[in-house]
Amino acid sequence: MASSSFRPSVSDSEIGYGSASLQSHRRETRKPLEVESVPSPNSREVGGVSEEGGVYLTWENLWVTVSNGKGGSRSILQDLTGYARPGEVLAIMGPSGCGKSTLLDALAGRLEANQSGSILVNGRKQTLAYGTSAYVTQDDTLLTTLTVGEAVYYSAQLQLPDSMSKQEKKERADMTIKEMGLQDSINTRIGGWGVKGISGGQKRRVSICVEILTHPKLLFLDEPTSGLDSAASYYVMSRIVGPDFRHGRTIITSIHQPSSEVFALFDNLCLLSSGRTVYFGPARAANEFFSRNGFPCPTLQNPSDHFLKTINKDFEEDIEQGLGGKKPKEEVIDILITAYKSSGSWQQVQAQVTEICKQEGDQALQKSRDHASFVNQCLILTKRSYVNMSRDLGYYWMRLGVYIMVSFALGTIFYDLGFSNSSIQVRDS
Repeated sequence: MASSSFRPSVSDSEIGYGSASLQSHRRETRKPLEVESVPSPNSREVGGVSEEGGVYLTWENLWVTVSNGKGGSRSILQDLTGYARPGEVLAIMGPSGCGKSTLLDALAGRLEANQSGSILVNGRKQTLAYGTSAYVTQDDTLLTTLTVGEAVYYSAQLQLPDSMSKQEKKERADMTIKEMGLQDSINTRIGGWGVKGISGGQKRRVSICVEILTHPKLLFLDEPTSGLDSAASYYVMSRIVGPDFRHGRTIITSIHQPSSEVFALFDNLCLLSSGRTVYFGPARAANEFFSRNGFPCPTLQNPSDHFLKTINKDFEEDIEQGLGGKKPKEEVIDILITAYKSSGSWQQVQAQVTEICKQEGDQALQKSRDHASFVNQCLILTKRSYVNMSRDLGYYWMRLGVYIMVSFALGTIFYDLGFSNSSIQVRDS
């Protein structure tokens, strides 16, 4: 139940990685300054998400600052501008500490730090209602004793309104499980430390299932491939970017170091370094941008690895710039940021943000969706807690045994002391 509210105070050469079938789902890279007009909504529904009322998200001149503990402040995000559109996947990428999760939290309205700039939903400052957006955190918070089907079904009972019957909620849960390719594991326990269960990639997909039960139009994912091997990462991301899943959804994900196959799945790329934008635009055009500025990706190397190596200033290593010799990392980053600010990609971003803000946005997003009543939530949580306790022998039953032993020990100490004066003195001693 990760619905969040917004508080705005605030040519192209393909990389050639990934399968041809997945490349067919990708959009053609747009030429600089070509602005895609925002389509008028229609009522077609695919994968449970209606294209009508899709969420167009824009942010301009976004700054986020935090206190440095010495009476001053430092900037985490600096003057960021960008957009996200329905039916597309925006990847926020960069080295550790560059501000990926901070940007994601700011866009989702989860940030408590000082921020300035504007974050607009469909060109308006408005609040996303419950069920309209969802946020999948980096860590999976699932009950290890439940099966995949139980975890999703209990969440469906809690999140979906009482106007839906139990059968309808069960069908919604089953459809969501099938959508993420978990039908073969529906009766398998999730598992955890010392308990055999599903794999890490499957756990991540269960977490996504729990969040998309309400059919959110805006989905945030914080490093969904963290801790997964390349094969599991690809399977998770391929499910997310599948045409049926993302149709009508606006998907924004932060990701650290994707494989070449995963990178080929993204529509747009926001590349950050120390809180500043190095590149924003079509993912397939990023390679050309680096090449044009003297930092081409070596043959047969993962583009994302090359990008991160070039803009990561945590390690003192000079970077080769064409025939101009090696340059320090700080200078390389400044060159790329300056080049981006003067490029057609930057002008296209500004033009696209302006175009989106001109549209008549959908205000229906403010209409809150119903969920289970308080009484029903209490009953469902009590039942779920009972199931969890009855299965967790290593924790709850051990505690019960300890309580029985302590009760027996205290009971034998004070057993049959009597009610005489001497007995009272014994009790006081």
